[in-house]
Order: sequence, then C-alpha cells, then structure tokens
Amino acid sequence: MSRNDVILGVAAAVLVVFSLVVSIVIPRRDPGFPGKNIGIFTAVAVSLVVIVLATVEIVGEGHEAEGSEGGGESVPAETNGGESVPAETDGGEGGSGEGDAAAGEAVFTANCGSCHTLEEAGTAGTVGPNLDESTLDVDAVATQVENGGGGMPPFGGQLSEEEIANVAAFVVASQG
Repeated sequence: MSRNDVILGVAAAVLVVFSLVVSIVIPRRDPGFPGKNIGIFTAVAVSLVVIVLATVEIVGEGHEAEGSEGGGESVPAETNGGESVPAETDGGEGGSGEGDAAAGEAVFTANCGSCHTLEEAGTAGTVGPNLDESTLDVDAVATQVENGGGGMPPFGGQLSEEEIANVAAFVVASQG
C-alpha cells in the first residue's frame, strides 16, 4: 500500500466517521441537532467534502505518476478497447527498445496472449486491447509491459529487461 493510498484512506475515513457521528450519534443525544448551529454544521460538512475531493485530485495525480520513471517527459495515454495504453512518442523506433522480435513471440504468447489479440502470435484475448489495431512504438510498448496501467498488471517484476525488449519489438513488428 503506497503513501498516497494511506492519505486517501484517511481522508475518506474522516468524512465517513463525521457523517456517521452527525447522523447517528449526535441526534440520539440531542434530537434538535444542529438547530441554531446549522450554519457551522453546514460549513464543516462542506469543508470536509471539499478537502476529500481536493485530496483525491492532488494525491490522485501523484498516484498516476508513480508508475512512470523520473526525468522523462510524461506520455499521454490513449484509450484502446477500454484499456489505457501509452500513446506513441516522437521517437518512432525508440532509443532503448532494441529487442529480438522472434524471441519476443514466445514471451508474448506465454504472457500476453490470454488478454490481447495479435494475429501474428495467433492469440485472440479479449480482456486487453486488440494489438492488431494499435500503433505503438517500441518504447511505449516496453513501458506499458514493464509498468502496467489501465487494468493491465505490471510485468517488470516477472519478465527480464531483455524479455520486455523482445516482446516490445515483436508487438511493434507485428503491427506492420
């Protein structure tokens, strides 16, 4: 569980506890609640909601960036088949993505084919996007495979850098 998850959990818990206390506990002790203090009660309630929403906005932005490595520019995501995948970068061929497409086919079939359709690999997965319709570059594919995102799990801990480079090379070569 990341620090951001804890912050979001605490903010949500404070709002939930406040809501339960003012809707169950206080009215049993003081049936006229909030009475003449309605202005203060409303200000506190609205403030808590605004704080939780601001926390989600601020911490949520940090949470999106957790999977990306520092120093590089952020690559916007495009949606393909209900799953976010990194958009193509300017680099085209990419600087770090030199892999063996032939070796990548076996890696793809063993690890990716159950979720993704890719005619070249003979796979027809329906969970992730159809990679036959995708136009990603090698770096974008490698980043997505390593870090996951948009419903896709990260494979950085399961596959070696060489395997990731190979599968990225295979996916891009299979796109035509």
